[in-house]
Amino acid sequence: MSSNQNTVTFHDGNTAPQLGLGVWQVEDDIAASVLINALKIGYRSIDTAAAYGNETGVGKGIAQSGVKREELFIATKLWNDRHGHDISKVAFNESLEKLGLDYVDLYLIHWPVPQQGLFVEAWESMIQLHDEGLTKSIGVCNFNISHLQQLLDETGVLPVVNQIELHPYFQQEALRDFHAEHSIITEAWSPLGRGRLLEDPVLAGIAHKHSCSVAQVILRWHTQLGNMVIPKSVHTGRLTENLHVFDLQLDNEDMAAIAQLEQPDGRNGPDPETFYLP
Repeated sequence: MSSNQNTVTFHDGNTAPQLGLGVWQVEDDIAASVLINALKIGYRSIDTAAAYGNETGVGKGIAQSGVKREELFIATKLWNDRHGHDISKVAFNESLEKLGLDYVDLYLIHWPVPQQGLFVEAWESMIQLHDEGLTKSIGVCNFNISHLQQLLDETGVLPVVNQIELHPYFQQEALRDFHAEHSIITEAWSPLGRGRLLEDPVLAGIAHKHSCSVAQVILRWHTQLGNMVIPKSVHTGRLTENLHVFDLQLDNEDMAAIAQLEQPDGRNGPDPETFYLP
């Protein structure tokens, strides 16, 4: 897999672009054109999910892009109602068929849904899919420390990635520390805080200092922390702007100022301990 940007290395030895394209809320009928455009700009990492309803469109975009499969990093996710040994494998095969691929680079459990008590079974199925070569790496999304510890205790296998809500207003320091201790890559969804941060005066000041946009400051903050990050956009200008953050270098003063932006009500999305949508 080639990339024109920074990469991260997983604890299983595989690598991934540090910055990719998220396609949450991208309708299936436009997903192919969005993907083709993004790949033309230079993206090589695409993050989709069964629950997004656009795997078919993403697959069409991959097929029509002209980019070699081995140059791409494709991730998709297992939804909440498909946890369990057998049904997880059925769900994976459905995703693979929609994507039109022989394998994915990363397969993720979308939410732990702890009240079901089945995420360990789902994880065991994913370990088997990995062993069979159908997914190169396996990870999770929205897992708290207790959920990750349960995976380790019951299977001995930790995810290479935990994709979590993360942005300057919701920094999840304790969870990121656990990731670092166990060689799990932190991947940020909602990296721009669903737009809440774009008018923040501290971030605006840093952007002015570096003659860049607030979005670029936030994305560079993520990447300098070592996070993978998957901002979503369907607009060519923003796609290009988001991708070109690696020439920007935030200094220690900038990073310290952003570290102070944590807010008690910073979370935008659901709480992993209670969220369940079938």
